[in-house]
Amino acid sequence: MKKWSFIVLAFTTILLLAACNIGIEESAQSTQTSKESSSNENANNQDTSTLQLLENEKVGKYFADSKGMALYYFTKDKSEKSNCSGECLKNWPPFTVEEFEVPSGFDKADFGTITRKDIGEKQVTYKGYPLYYFINDKVKGEVNGQGVKGVWYIVNTETSFN
Repeated sequence: MKKWSFIVLAFTTILLLAACNIGIEESAQSTQTSKESSSNENANNQDTSTLQLLENEKVGKYFADSKGMALYYFTKDKSEKSNCSGECLKNWPPFTVEEFEVPSGFDKADFGTITRKDIGEKQVTYKGYPLYYFINDKVKGEVNGQGVKGVWYIVNTETSFN
């Protein structure tokens, strides 16, 4: 009798472990599918961005991305060429989107992209000059990068590139 009890107990344990394993695999597959779906939604949301023209008391009107994050230019850049790389890019990440809409009243022809040789991504330009974010701008409306080291400035309708 003890022998049969042991066999039944062992068989039941194996069945339970198998059932648990199937549940774990299904849960893992469900989680993976959910992550992939979320990742695809994020990618789709980033396919087309809309630039905005926001206003700040300190700097006036300025360009921002679709989330309201300010866009800057670097006075050491040249038309169609970025001179910000390496450590510079850690503080001034490039504004990289494939497709974007421009604010009403602006000429889409003034905007373009360059392909960065260092990271291989397309960076958006305004009148040929690359656009960047500032790492210390954390929320919509911040313009903490304005005038940093006398070479970083917000971009707006009055921006002239020399």
